[in-house]
Amino acid sequence: MTSTYTVVPYEPAAWPDSLRRTARPEVLERWGAVDRSPHAPRLVVAPDGSGAALLTARPGTTYVKIVDAVGDVPAAVGAVLSYAYEQGLAQVKWEGWTAGPEDAAASGFAPLRLPLTHGQQAEGPGAGYVRWLYAGGDGVAEPPPYYRQSTHFTCGSVTALVAQAHAGVEAVESLDREAELTLWRDATNFPACEPVGLGVAVRRRWPSSPVEVFLDADGPVLLDHLSGDERAWRAVLQRASRADAGRLGVPVDARRLSVAEVRDAVGRREHVLLLVSLAAMQGFDVPHWVLCHGAVPGAVVVDDPWFNTAAGETWVDAHLLPVPDGSLDAMSLVGQERGRDFRGAVRIGGRGGVR
Repeated sequence: MTSTYTVVPYEPAAWPDSLRRTARPEVLERWGAVDRSPHAPRLVVAPDGSGAALLTARPGTTYVKIVDAVGDVPAAVGAVLSYAYEQGLAQVKWEGWTAGPEDAAASGFAPLRLPLTHGQQAEGPGAGYVRWLYAGGDGVAEPPPYYRQSTHFTCGSVTALVAQAHAGVEAVESLDREAELTLWRDATNFPACEPVGLGVAVRRRWPSSPVEVFLDADGPVLLDHLSGDERAWRAVLQRASRADAGRLGVPVDARRLSVAEVRDAVGRREHVLLLVSLAAMQGFDVPHWVLCHGAVPGAVVVDDPWFNTAAGETWVDAHLLPVPDGSLDAMSLVGQERGRDFRGAVRIGGRGGVR
């Protein structure tokens, strides 16, 4: 890349005069309407100051997102690409608030498919674009559909449904709130979905799909915030899920699944539902399921069924999200059950068996 750039602090209370001259008032109003500080907002400016872009990104990932490019848009995007290449990032995304498909295509960006829930929930831009930066790559050849969970507790069921839609086992048109809540009801440990219960629910819903659970803990999990009877009855349900797994032929492997094995699985076009903590990406230590479905050099590509609108996130952040191998390894060590972390995952094979 021949373009250079300048990084300018993000200060909504004191936008530079040059930015006020090039950006429409409604754009600057949107930029400052939420607290973007958790995602390291910064302005990247073209060498002659003719164009600028607001960038944000989740911590623990290897991408940046252009919220808007203003002024000389090609110059601004060229500056962003120079910045991203120098940072060694895997990807740049671009929200389509003001960018059209022609602008995006001219700068080498491909369109993202709109999320399935976009017509129901008018959150986020009406378009999004992506450009992969590693040599000779175009990211995930056939991305899964994006579906945002409709509750705070149905991430596990959503990742399973999206995985099966991506595999062609479940009709994309069937991904709706009824399907989401129905699968959650079968998998839940109230309200969370623990790994064995989720694997059992997948087998019940799709008996022909190969499924395997990985959980390096031999007792109840995701219960360290509970005590007494509230913990005890959920532990009973987890023991029942273990028994169901045995009856239904769902293997429960006590090994800790490695990130290398996750990469191998998605390379075989399998799907891995992975339990992670949101501490690194969102700043709060809450267990959460994400879908691992692709890999690029140095990173696993996930779809996250939840995004933080309070920090300026949209579906563009959560879809096709590249997470470096080391970051994924760290964030998928969850909880402090009996004094140690554990890793939980559910691996789902394709229609023809585990490939």
